[in-house]
Amino acid sequence: MAASSQGNLEGKFEALDLAELAKKQPWWRKLFGQESGPSAEKYSVATQLLIGGVTGWCTGFIFQKVGKLAATAVGGGFFLLQLANHTGYIKVDWQRVETDMKKAKEQLKIRKSNQITTEVKSKAEEVVSFVKKNVIVTGGFFGGFLLGMAS
Repeated sequence: MAASSQGNLEGKFEALDLAELAKKQPWWRKLFGQESGPSAEKYSVATQLLIGGVTGWCTGFIFQKVGKLAATAVGGGFFLLQLANHTGYIKVDWQRVETDMKKAKEQLKIRKSNQITTEVKSKAEEVVSFVKKNVIVTGGFFGGFLLGMAS
């Protein structure tokens, strides 16, 4: 019985080309645009500021909360280590700490004198290019980020 019902439906379906359908939908073209250029070509200034501001505020707010949590964890860890040292649970070899800090300082001086890698340079150029193409969105993002950090 199933085979006979499939035979009846075989010629009744029509193929739907989603790419052609999407081209005919005005909301699709407005949202995604005809080409993938910078957002300045696709959206109005108000929309760009709104998108940048909202994403910046969310990022700043989350950054603030995570930063407070991290600072509390690091500060609490140092406090507990100092308390354990004071009460005698652990013994810190301060001379060894000092020599290790001097070695680390020298390593940082050596690395600082070396040139920046090409990978870092290419990423920096990519960021600068994005900022130049999307000045309004970037400005909205930084404004929103500062507001998110302040709230």
